[in-house]
Amino acid sequence: MRPKKHRMAGSNDLFRARLDQIINMKHELVLLAGRIDWDWIDGEIAPLYSENGRPRIETRFMIGLLLLKHIYGLSDEGVCERWLHDPYFQFFTGEEFFQHVFPHERSDLSHWRKRLGDKLDLLLAESVRVAHEAGALRSQDLKRVTIDTMVQPKASAFRPMPSSCMRRSGG
Repeated sequence: MRPKKHRMAGSNDLFRARLDQIINMKHELVLLAGRIDWDWIDGEIAPLYSENGRPRIETRFMIGLLLLKHIYGLSDEGVCERWLHDPYFQFFTGEEFFQHVFPHERSDLSHWRKRLGDKLDLLLAESVRVAHEAGALRSQDLKRVTIDTMVQPKASAFRPMPSSCMRRSGG
């Protein structure tokens, strides 16, 4: 089933702290969250889900976690752990109130990555758009692209050494 749409309660809860009241609203993650077109991303990902079954995790939550993971170079476990302690991470992923418990399974990140497949390219395009719009990325920065192929498979094959070249032990 499609992910749930994020809905803000819009009201105060006497016993819970609203994130927008306890964090700096000029923090880089708050500003970035405001620039990302979450509805567009949700619309692009929606066709990956059927209308049947149990509702999936909100798109903003999972996409936000994936972006935070890459922005800060964290592992799946690391981003989930930091999310518990960092109100800016929680705000970025669409939470309205501070949460004391991680609301999903940590393995959901890998399930989402598998489901997204080629749609991860859309996230890259959106992140480039936001960076360009914010002035963090200039057009001239895009003229030259450096690609690190260190982890790419090489087109070399293992060929065993002919027996005539092998040194014989004289024993």
